[in-house]
Amino acid sequence: MAEGVSAPPRFGRPAPPPQTGWERLRELWQRDERQRYPEETVNIVKSTFTGALVGWVYGGVPAFRQARKAFIERSHGELFQNRADAVQSAHRAGLRSFLRYGWRWSWRVAAFVAIFNTVSTGLSVYRNKTTISNFASAGAFTGALFRMNLGLQGLVSGLVFGTAFGIPAGGLLIIMQNLAGETLQEKRNRERRELYEQKLAEWQSRLIVTEDLGQTESNAQGGPEMEIARESRS
Repeated sequence: MAEGVSAPPRFGRPAPPPQTGWERLRELWQRDERQRYPEETVNIVKSTFTGALVGWVYGGVPAFRQARKAFIERSHGELFQNRADAVQSAHRAGLRSFLRYGWRWSWRVAAFVAIFNTVSTGLSVYRNKTTISNFASAGAFTGALFRMNLGLQGLVSGLVFGTAFGIPAGGLLIIMQNLAGETLQEKRNRERRELYEQKLAEWQSRLIVTEDLGQTESNAQGGPEMEIARESRS
């Protein structure tokens, strides 16, 4: 092929929506044509970040108050330059505890939320439906994973705690989605179907235009050839 001449475009039939569970799972971590991740993946990231903030506040604020109070009780016999110096010292002690214990709770809550949502979302995507059992299984797995270092008793207690957490959390989420009119999985299936139908219609219209252009070009080339043949016979 000569340099600078590109190959003709291929108008391949668009691929249908994923049919198997593994195909849907792979799609969960792939970007679309607009370089956007699926809504389920974005929700996992958002909930993990929210969990980190909640955990930091839950662990940091009580630690700040307790450390500040303990510092004031211990420093009755100490001398400070003025009242502002004493207040700043108490705040610094509280801030150190806020950062220390806030971080401890933050990463634990974030990890729990991330694992729980990843497993529950993966089960919903794989099974192509959202049920309480998905959240109960995700909670049991996450709880057992966090307590497995404590032996068999810790593993069982984590499994029970995770299941007890997953059932109401999943039920609340399903109720909120049903109030919105459709679950997240139903919305995802509808968007897949609509996108496929749109791509299929565009492909069919391009195919018709391509066939019309080919027929026009064939007729244009056939006209001079027929005229030359008639002149040669005459």
